Amino acid sequence: MFVKEQKNHSNDKRYGKTLGASLALVASLVMSSTPVLAADVTMNLGFGAPEESIYGRFGKIFKQKAEEYTNGGVEVKLRCCNQISTEDEGFKAMQLGTVDGFFITANNVSPHWPLMDVTVLPYIFQDTAHLERVVDGEVGKIMRDRLQKDTSVHLLSFGPALYRDFYNSVRAVNTMADMDGLKIRVPKNEVMLATFEAFGANPVPLAWSETPTALQTGTVDGGDNGTSFIRDMKFYEFEPHLVILEHFVAMAPLFAADSFMKRLSDEQREQIIKAAEDAGAELRKQVLTETEEIRSWLSTEGGMAMTRPDKADFIKAAQTVQQTFAEERGQDFVDLVNQIQQAAN
Repeated sequence: MFVKEQKNHSNDKRYGKTLGASLALVASLVMSSTPVLAADVTMNLGFGAPEESIYGRFGKIFKQKAEEYTNGGVEVKLRCCNQISTEDEGFKAMQLGTVDGFFITANNVSPHWPLMDVTVLPYIFQDTAHLERVVDGEVGKIMRDRLQKDTSVHLLSFGPALYRDFYNSVRAVNTMADMDGLKIRVPKNEVMLATFEAFGANPVPLAWSETPTALQTGTVDGGDNGTSFIRDMKFYEFEPHLVILEHFVAMAPLFAADSFMKRLSDEQREQIIKAAEDAGAELRKQVLTETEEIRSWLSTEGGMAMTRPDKADFIKAAQTVQQTFAEERGQDFVDLVNQIQQAAN
């Protein structure tokens, strides 16, 4: 009897150990799964350029900060090269909720939200400090709020400022007269079309997806892009003339669909906005130091002949465009232009 009781007691102890081990395992699995369960929101973030472009760099910084700030609660997947949409169609896709987020050059937003054209006006920003006061200040907030109200799309960050440099395959440009008759690829944007017409060129509206082929085949003589894009897209291989006009500021804003933002908690929404703003500010600083380095590379290793024309005639022509569009677009547009100009002081 004594032996039997001992045996049963031993079984109870073994059972207790087994049960304890099982409970510990379950607890361990629950604890280890917590971060995985927290990462229940995925943001597919698209852009039309290569991974190493300015969009790709912006995306990588944003991804790192977004995943860090949300403690892994939001996973950002970068989709380059028109994988989930094109730049021309990305804004509409966000409105429909079929795309979570997209980097879209400001001028390609204007067909969907005309007020964005204030940032596209030639020589609207006097310098980089002026631009930063606008996009990081009250005017920038007004624009974000109005865009979201009018279109449902969220502007998370204006991103880095890239002055557009002009290039062509026909001749060097030292004065505005040298622009005469050049067939210039221009985005489907009324302000940019009018600007190149004022400069004396022959603007040809083309979607970005059609542009590289049109340049290579000579369908157009040239175009303009942020300096880094000229190198990223290897336009220097068939566009021998680089012209430093700085006529437009090409920003690379980060947008998000309302459908995506609504999948976030209030805390996550604030974290994603902060990640976007911090990523844009960080990349902006990098870009400021890189622009002249890239221009130097394009004019040496890239083989482009670089000119820096006197801008007086270009600025005079641009002021006419500013005034014309402000008058045509109505009071909201005029008010926003005035607010931008006031921020210069």
